[in-house]
Amino acid sequence: MIWKILEKIRREKPLVHHITNWVTIYDCANITRAFGALPIMAHAKEESGDMAKIASALVLNIGTLTPYLIDSMIIAGKSANEKGIPVILDAVGAGATKFRDNKAFELLDKIRVNIIKGNASEIARLAGEPVITKGVESTEVKANLIDVAKKLANERKATVVITGKEDIVTDGKRVYLIKNGHKMMGNIVGTGCMAASVIGSFAGVEKDYTLAATAALSCFGIAGELAAMKSNGPGSFKERFYDEAFNLSSENIKEMIKIDEIK
Repeated sequence: MIWKILEKIRREKPLVHHITNWVTIYDCANITRAFGALPIMAHAKEESGDMAKIASALVLNIGTLTPYLIDSMIIAGKSANEKGIPVILDAVGAGATKFRDNKAFELLDKIRVNIIKGNASEIARLAGEPVITKGVESTEVKANLIDVAKKLANERKATVVITGKEDIVTDGKRVYLIKNGHKMMGNIVGTGCMAASVIGSFAGVEKDYTLAATAALSCFGIAGELAAMKSNGPGSFKERFYDEAFNLSSENIKEMIKIDEIK
């Protein structure tokens, strides 16, 4: 099933509209293209709604947040909702500042977000837990992360993704643990943002967004594992990472997939 979704991306080349993080925008574009989708980074509110109308998915990332970008995200999000394409919110830094929290909740309240992604403390903050995010780095969350993810998924009627050593994906009922990935992925800036782009690529061709997010994170992690085998450090890893994503095969996926469904 996962391989068929990846094949569909490569065949259909869905357009993934990003309003994203200025720090990682280049990496998000590259990883989207490496997996076979087409990236567009259109931030101006004068065109964001029109761009969403021709896209297959919309990825919103609040990493380099400004009020102007939020306005553009809301315009694009409403346009995406009207068209019926998936909206992915990467809640980068939620829990770090009041402003960031308020704007994340504003997006969730004003547009229909289909997939909410973040690290443990970011998702916990959106679920109402008393946590503080260290910039964009996750901090310890005392609550059970699966329970936190399910709570937010049910409250927002969305698929929720918590990234970490083991990724969690849930729609409030089904729960999947994705154990693919490599520690080297944490040594380069932007892997979290890149993961959101890959999720957007998969959701652009697969309407079961929980399945799409699970498949995306597994393939993303497998590419990381393969890249780490041939790398000496962060620089060579990043180069190899794009190559492995581009060359990912059905054999790689079949041999290396590590997904557990939690009953």
